[in-house]
Amino acid sequence: MPTTAKPLTERRARTEHARLAASIKAHDIAYHGHDAPTVSDAEYDGLRRRLGELEAAFPALAAPAGPSDSVGAAPSEKFRHVRHKVPMLSLGNVFAEAEVGEFAARVRRFLGLPTEAPLPVMAEPKIDGLSCALRYEAGRLVLALTRGDGHEGEDVTANIRTLDAVPKHLSGDDVPAVCEVRGEVYMTKPDFAALNRRQAEAGKPVFANPRNAAAGSLRQLDPQVTAGRSLSFFAYAWGELSALPAATHSGMIATFARWGLPTNPLAKLCADADDLIAHYRSVEAGRAALPYDIDGVVYKVDDLAYQARLGFVSRAPRWAVAHKFPAERATTRLLAIDVQVGRTGSLTPVARLEPVTVGGVVVTNATLHNEDEIARKDVRVGDRVAVQRAGDVIPQILGPVLDPVAPRGEPYVFPDHCPACGSAAIREVDAKGEVDVVRRCTGGLVCPAQAVERLKHFCSRLAFDIEGLGDKQIESFYGDGLIHAPADIFTLAARDKRSLKKIADREGYGATSVRNLFAAIEARRSVPMNRVLFGLGIRHVGETNARRLARHFPSMEALRQIAEAAGEPASEARAELQAIEGLGDVVAEALADFFGEAHNRAAVEALLTEITVEPMEAIASSSPVAGKVIVFTGGLERMTRDEAKARAESLGAKVAGTVSRKTDIVVAGPGSGSKETKARELGLMVIDEAAWLELAGAGA
Repeated sequence: MPTTAKPLTERRARTEHARLAASIKAHDIAYHGHDAPTVSDAEYDGLRRRLGELEAAFPALAAPAGPSDSVGAAPSEKFRHVRHKVPMLSLGNVFAEAEVGEFAARVRRFLGLPTEAPLPVMAEPKIDGLSCALRYEAGRLVLALTRGDGHEGEDVTANIRTLDAVPKHLSGDDVPAVCEVRGEVYMTKPDFAALNRRQAEAGKPVFANPRNAAAGSLRQLDPQVTAGRSLSFFAYAWGELSALPAATHSGMIATFARWGLPTNPLAKLCADADDLIAHYRSVEAGRAALPYDIDGVVYKVDDLAYQARLGFVSRAPRWAVAHKFPAERATTRLLAIDVQVGRTGSLTPVARLEPVTVGGVVVTNATLHNEDEIARKDVRVGDRVAVQRAGDVIPQILGPVLDPVAPRGEPYVFPDHCPACGSAAIREVDAKGEVDVVRRCTGGLVCPAQAVERLKHFCSRLAFDIEGLGDKQIESFYGDGLIHAPADIFTLAARDKRSLKKIADREGYGATSVRNLFAAIEARRSVPMNRVLFGLGIRHVGETNARRLARHFPSMEALRQIAEAAGEPASEARAELQAIEGLGDVVAEALADFFGEAHNRAAVEALLTEITVEPMEAIASSSPVAGKVIVFTGGLERMTRDEAKARAESLGAKVAGTVSRKTDIVVAGPGSGSKETKARELGLMVIDEAAWLELAGAGA
């Protein structure tokens, strides 16, 4: 009998959250790294949308998702890598009109603005292209970078110089000495059609859409190829500026236009949420007639002083959000249901579909989430099904489209054994008797699906980022017994030297490729602690939590000792982990579980004999509060609590929620209560808001 779907619990939310994180990471690499997306933009937005919904419903999940604060993909080795002076981050999304008002209200709450206070917001079409940063010095274009991973981009200066739309010199008396302009490189619909005609006539592959064509054209090794592709550019933001020529975002855009940069004529300054929604509807209504593709409208708080106060959270600014366009649907046939095994052993069903075009994108598969979802929708192999590409849901099958006369296939029976190793696949039951929504393989380290996926995660962009050890190479090396654990990667060269069967003799390899591989591995023998932690694949420790842990603990050994001691729930060590701002009980338990296992400790120790763990890249290391543990308690009058915490973290401080002997500073406002009392009992430094602002460099 079909299983009735259970209500969403925190345990189930954690499971779904981990699955979404893995999917987002894979799609980021395909889209940003290879200009070959495996899902539509709307489907990808849906993954992030669902991730956000889970984090809103269960705040303890907000930190663990690596993709929640990841941007783009690692720069290609084909180009010179250059670090962005100012990180080039992404945007959060909203999909319903009600959320536009929530965005404005959230901004007001953070800034402490009353409802009647004016809050102008700029609304700009969201161009579907490739983000690019243009650096001008003394008004002359000297460097052009792609977004890359948000921190490091690809040098495409020679290619950008071939674009007629990008001025080689800026005109104006007020052009700063250093001016980094950011915007979108795109291809118009007519230019895209003409390019595909030329490609077809030459017997070359055609591009799927203008965005892919623009990205592929800009990232050419031969600038002459780029020159023949008719690319365009819109400026809409900035990075490093030696002087700020305006006090508002709208003023900056007007200044860009005056300097000779192309800006979008549909950008509009709006007074309130109703004005924003009206402009959104207007842009959406005229979308089809535009000569370029857009997938939504971006809202940005106009006042730059407000933008500075709002700052950023994870991968996106608090002062901006993208309002995406709604879903499109189609009907097709469900050909099969495959079950994939993730690196944590989770079994995820994937629907294989008869190819169908939805909104200009060919869809061939969609996730079915879990066995309860299959039972709830009662979809069966052979059914005609409704498929939705939507911004507010993940790529999904809505349900069967039944023919009252035609017979149906048998209900789908979810496997109770792992398709990768044959081990039993079970649904765990927690202490409250709730059954996990996901079925998991019990094979653990003997399961090749999990072992390989863990190694892929270890080598991935946000972890060790080892060039040349991609998915195919890891699968091949694992299958041939060359790599089974992370430490094996760093002994590979030495073992190959002793072996009679050289890697250079393998198909697809040669002396040069092997030399490059070993060099890439050697380059990762010194790695920041946050990347090591992320690479270990500890449950619920994504990029953000890895950074929090790396800021809090001076070394891997210090973390290991605390995590081992935290195996006892009532211990002081567990309390210390729980007190780290944003970490919480779930992550503390996951760390205790991971380091409580002997085989995990052995794997970490083996790895540490091969690598050097560096401190995480310092944040505002010159600040007097960098590295300090700070607790805020009581009321604040000159900024909101969220703003105070965000500023402390931006200065390199560690914000905690409870007072302990390891606390360095307690900022106590009116009504501080027991936290201030405990701080004074412990002899800690207790200061008021004015002293904190002076210490933080914000003025007395």
